[in-house]
Amino acid sequence: MYTRCLLLLLLKTCSYVGCNPTIGDVVVDRYSIPKLCPREVKSGDHVRYHYNVTFQDGKTFDSSYERGAASVGQTGQGRLIAGIDKGIQGMCVNERRKVTVPPHLAYGSLGAGDVVPPDTTLVFDLMLLDMWNMADLVVTETLSTPLDCKRSVKRTDFVRYHFNGTLLDGTPFDSSYNKGQTHDSLVGEGWLIKGMDEGLLGMCVGETRHIIIPPFLAYGQKGSGKEIPPHATLVFDVLLVDLHNPKDDITVDNQVVPESCPRKSVAGDYIRYHYNGTFLNGLTFDTSYQRNNTYNTYIGMGYVIEGMDKGLQGVCIGERRRVILPPHMAYGEQGAGKDIPGSAVLVFDIHVVDFHNPKDTVEIQVTHKPEVCNVTSDVDDLIHYHYNCSLLDGTPPFFFGTHLSDDDNLQDTVLGADKVIDGLDESLRGMCVGERRTVIVPPHLGHGEKGATGVPGSAVLRFELELVDLQKGVPEGYLFVWVEDAPLELFQALDVNKNGEVPIEEFGAFIMLQVAEGKGRMKPGMDPEEIIADMFRNQDRNKDGVIVAEELKLKVEEDKERMHEEL
Repeated sequence: MYTRCLLLLLLKTCSYVGCNPTIGDVVVDRYSIPKLCPREVKSGDHVRYHYNVTFQDGKTFDSSYERGAASVGQTGQGRLIAGIDKGIQGMCVNERRKVTVPPHLAYGSLGAGDVVPPDTTLVFDLMLLDMWNMADLVVTETLSTPLDCKRSVKRTDFVRYHFNGTLLDGTPFDSSYNKGQTHDSLVGEGWLIKGMDEGLLGMCVGETRHIIIPPFLAYGQKGSGKEIPPHATLVFDVLLVDLHNPKDDITVDNQVVPESCPRKSVAGDYIRYHYNGTFLNGLTFDTSYQRNNTYNTYIGMGYVIEGMDKGLQGVCIGERRRVILPPHMAYGEQGAGKDIPGSAVLVFDIHVVDFHNPKDTVEIQVTHKPEVCNVTSDVDDLIHYHYNCSLLDGTPPFFFGTHLSDDDNLQDTVLGADKVIDGLDESLRGMCVGERRTVIVPPHLGHGEKGATGVPGSAVLRFELELVDLQKGVPEGYLFVWVEDAPLELFQALDVNKNGEVPIEEFGAFIMLQVAEGKGRMKPGMDPEEIIADMFRNQDRNKDGVIVAEELKLKVEEDKERMHEEL
C-alpha cells in the first residue's frame, strides 16, 4: 500500500516536460520534445493536432495526415475520447508523443463499428500544432525600439508595416518582405483582423514587435485560403515603417531661424532651397545636395506637392527646418515612381538659400554717405567702384569682387550702357564719391534663370558697393557736350588766327580749353586725342584737312535736320 501511494505521489509531482508519465491507465511516450516550451496544454484549452492511430500490432486504421486536415478539440470537456483527453495534457507545440490508450478510455467493450473491435487498446502518435484558450489575449513583445519615439499608433491611424507571419508551430504563411512592399492599413476600422488591430496599438515607427494572436481574434474556424488553416494561432514579427492620421496637417520642427529675418516667404514668391528627403524610418529617397543644385520653384501656386507648398511659406532666407508631410499632402496612395511608395509620409530637411518675388525691385541700403556731395552718378557717367558680391545667404564658395581698400583693383563702367546687370547699373546711380551701399538684386534684374559663371540660375545677389571716382558722361552718340551754352559765333571762336579755316590743331586746342574751363565735357573713358580726331573728321565734310564756316554744325542741329528729313 505504501509503495502504491509513493508511485502516485511521484506521478503528481513529475513535470510534463522531460519525463514520460503514466496518466491513469494511459501510457505516454514523449519521444520528441522542443527545446522551448513556453506553454503546456491544460484542461479547458483548445488544441489542434495531427495524429496517426494504430492497433497494438502496428496496423493503422485512422490518420489526420491522410485526410489532409488536423483535428481540433477542447480538452477537459468530454469532447475527446477520454484517453486522448488525458494523454494530450502537458503537451507543447511541436511536441510529438505516443499515447497508448486502454479500451475503457477509448471505445470500450462496444468498439467503433467495423473499424475498432471491442476491448481494443489504441496507440496514438500525436503532434501538437496549436493551442489556445478562450480567455487568451493578444500577446505582444517589443523586440527593439527606436531611440526617439514622438508618436505611437492609435485607433484611426494609417500604418505601413513589414511583417513575417507564421503559424504557432513555425510554419510560414505570408511575408511582406517576399512581396517587396509594406502592408498598409487603417487601424481600428475593421481593415485588419482584430488581433492585429490590437497588437499594433502603441507601436513607434522603427519598432519591431512580436505579436501572437489567438484564432478567435484572427481568422477563426474558417481560416484564410490554403495557407492559414481553421482555428490557427498566428504569430507576426512586425516592423512599423510609417504612421499618420488622415486628419494630419504638415508638421514643422527642428527650425533654425537666422537672427535677422527682414522678410518671410509668401505665396507667389520664387524660392531656391536645398533638401534631404527621407521616410519616417530615416531612409533617404532623394536629396538636392547630391545633384549640387538647389530645387527652384514658385510657392503657393501648385507647382509642388501640397505639403511642401505650405511648408515653404513663412520661411526666412537662410532658415533650416524639417517639414513632415502626410501622404494626402504628398504623393497619396499612388506614390511616385519606384522611390516613393503609396501612402508614404515624407520628411524634408530643407535649407532656404533665397527667395524673391517677380515684382521685386532693387533694395538699396546706404551704409555710408560723405558729408559733402555736390555731384551724383547718373546715366552715361563713367564710374570707378569697388564691390563684393555673394549669394543672399552668404553661402561659400560663391564670393567675388574687389577689395574695398585696394584702389588698384577698381571696377569701371558707363552707367546705362548695358555693361553690367540691370540691378547693379540701377544701384550705382545717384551715388556720391565715397558713398557705400548694400544692395539686394533679384534674379530678373541680375543673371536670370540661366545664371552666369559662378552664379546659379535664379539667384538673388547681395552687393557691397563703394563709389571711388565719377566722371560725368555725355549722351549716347555724343563725344562732347556743352556744360554751358555754346558761343553764339562758334566758328569765329574756333578760328583763332581769323583766316577762315580751322585746322585740327586749332580745333583741338579750342576743345581742350573748354574742358579745362568747365564749359564743355568730353565722353569719359576715351582718349581725348581720339575724341578730337573723331569730332574733327565729322566736321571736315569735304575731307580737305580744315573746317570752314559752311561745314561747321552742332550735333543738335544735325539731329534736327535728320529728323526733318525722315519726316
